[in-house]
Amino acid sequence: MVLDVGTAAAGAEGGGALAQDFVQFCVDSGVLRFGEFKTKAGRLSPYFFNAGLFDDGAKLGRLAQFYAKALVDSGIEFDMIFGPAYKGIPLGAAVSIELARMGRNAPFAYNRKEAKDHGEGGTLVGAPLKGRVLIVDDVMSAGTAARESIALIQAAGATPHAVAIALDRQEKATEMGPDGQIRDVEHSAVQYVQHQLGLQVCAIARLADLLQYLTDNTGGELGAHLERVQAYRQRYGVA
Repeated sequence: MVLDVGTAAAGAEGGGALAQDFVQFCVDSGVLRFGEFKTKAGRLSPYFFNAGLFDDGAKLGRLAQFYAKALVDSGIEFDMIFGPAYKGIPLGAAVSIELARMGRNAPFAYNRKEAKDHGEGGTLVGAPLKGRVLIVDDVMSAGTAARESIALIQAAGATPHAVAIALDRQEKATEMGPDGQIRDVEHSAVQYVQHQLGLQVCAIARLADLLQYLTDNTGGELGAHLERVQAYRQRYGVA
């Protein structure tokens, strides 16, 4: 089965009214917060996106609508959906349900962190992995989760084809240098997945969309965070 979710240019990465509505939804839901937060890379970020706080049926259902619409707009074609453990499992399932509601039914699978030695066994659950696989996750920090998903999908004989994420932070990834020290690199995790791993990436919104949202809402409490987010983008952002 070929799942054609649209006719626009493939690989769309946020932007426009959909992205602005999504940022507003994340702020209203408490998923997107402002302050000072330490990232996995050890950076002090002025904002924090916690997809784990899409924690009730209404919010998860609305989130799935944003994913589905972004996928439709991207024009990316795929044959099935894969949700990597753990956050990707409910996200992938919810997106699969929403796409089916829109008349675009697709098989869905996910993985366990620990293999079962009884029942059906193994680490994969759901539909057999085959064809072009769309990976659904929340954010992409270093591309590690994407590489793990790619290995699972390839081992099953399927083709890792694209990744859908909620937010592209558009910031430099990090890697271990020959001296054992963590250093910044000039590409983001999303750019690495696109250019080095060869997968299309669909993001509902990007850091640029968050900055636009803050710029358009400078009159209230949110306006106080604009300068700090701009400074973070200046220091760690990628083109």
